[in-house]
Amino acid sequence: MLCFILTTFATVVRGEAGKNLVTEFPFQFREGLLWVEVRVPQSNEPLNFLLDTGAGVGVINLRTAERIGLKLGREVHVQSVNATLTGYWQERITATVAKLRLPRQYLAVDLSKLSSSCERPVDGLIGADFFRNRIVQIDFESQVIRLLQPAKGKRPDSAIPLQICECGMRVPIGVNGHERQWVRLDTGCATALQWVTSDVPEGCAWKTAVGLAELSIPQTAATVAFGEYKFENVPAGLHETPIFPGEAGLLGNGLLSKFSTVTIDSRAGRLSLGQRRK
Repeated sequence: MLCFILTTFATVVRGEAGKNLVTEFPFQFREGLLWVEVRVPQSNEPLNFLLDTGAGVGVINLRTAERIGLKLGREVHVQSVNATLTGYWQERITATVAKLRLPRQYLAVDLSKLSSSCERPVDGLIGADFFRNRIVQIDFESQVIRLLQPAKGKRPDSAIPLQICECGMRVPIGVNGHERQWVRLDTGCATALQWVTSDVPEGCAWKTAVGLAELSIPQTAATVAFGEYKFENVPAGLHETPIFPGEAGLLGNGLLSKFSTVTIDSRAGRLSLGQRRK
């Protein structure tokens, strides 16, 4: 439970954001993931989606698509962490969250492994295309997603460069004193860090991870420089080959949730961090 002081602080933050607020909707931060209720005309009940900046486009679980009667379209190959799956472009979907219309283009992909590892079924993913040309603030204190208008004034001191790519978004971080490298900003990653390095120590512990595929990943503790902050003993999964081309890993919710707010400004190409949480 949040203490009274943190709840009060969250109210102040919301008041400041309200000056530039376009709209907002709630999420639940569970199992290290951001859960959002999504409505579609084909279902009387809301669908469970994850807010996933690591996915280039929106995704709907293949089983959910079949259950609600969507027609599958052109077959494509989908690249995920250590896995290539078959997906299907299908008819455009009118999907909304709290009356806000989401992007209409979705891939139908088998999310059964991910779904079975969670406490509730995963019906789909709200991908990086939702963030394009928007300022989106994730408030981990209030568990609210806000869409903001550009604020007048100077660039925030805590702003971090944000690189917008066709398949997602990247930010620079430094690991264990190395020069900063671009990693994927991934709110679909429940862990703190997945790091690409040729230096995988012998005898390190291994951990099973479940996403679109199940895999075993060696683990270590790393020092991570992120913006003006430095974190010690960050749990990190190690990968000897790139997860995605041109990227040194994934930055996930294990680190992002250490801040009261994370504001993704794809218009200006920057990521702004709120106060560090206790």
